[in-house]
Amino acid sequence: MPRPVQYNTKVKLVEMPEGYSGEGFMATSLDKVVGLARMNSLWPLPFATSCCGIEFMATMGSNYDLARFGSERMGFTPRQCDMLLVAGTIAKKMGPILRQVYLQMAEPRWVIAIGACASSGGIFDSYSVLQGIDQVIPVDVYVPGCPPRPEGIIDGILKLQELVHNESLRRRTGPQYKALLEGYGIQ
Repeated sequence: MPRPVQYNTKVKLVEMPEGYSGEGFMATSLDKVVGLARMNSLWPLPFATSCCGIEFMATMGSNYDLARFGSERMGFTPRQCDMLLVAGTIAKKMGPILRQVYLQMAEPRWVIAIGACASSGGIFDSYSVLQGIDQVIPVDVYVPGCPPRPEGIIDGILKLQELVHNESLRRRTGPQYKALLEGYGIQ
């Protein structure tokens, strides 16, 4: 006896941006179209140094499949990526290297701090460990955990997608963003 066909009924479709639509056309603002395109095409650059990196590898595997959310292509060159995923302990000697990788990424760029070590130094309260990567680069989303589960990493990426979708095109050229970068010594 053949098995009955089962369909995935939990498929989430992307909402159409607000605008005016008719038969065969749709008009909306450029901000909303660009936000929708950016949201679903983030290219991750992993900067994994310890156990959080292993959890991130599990997130990319077939059980969790990060590719479902538009992060299909893992990039290992900063010039082709727009989402920096810092996972694990960052030593103070690695701070300038992390900053250089961040600066080599093209604008717009976003950062996710994965795990307690990247967010706050974790259990390593010592002279050699950076107590949070937000001391050298701005962070958009923090994922808690030691190490965080793959579900937590996916939740962080979904939060970043919301942020990217709702971000104005003018935010990156505004005075508040420039002041934020100047606070980190970035021109």
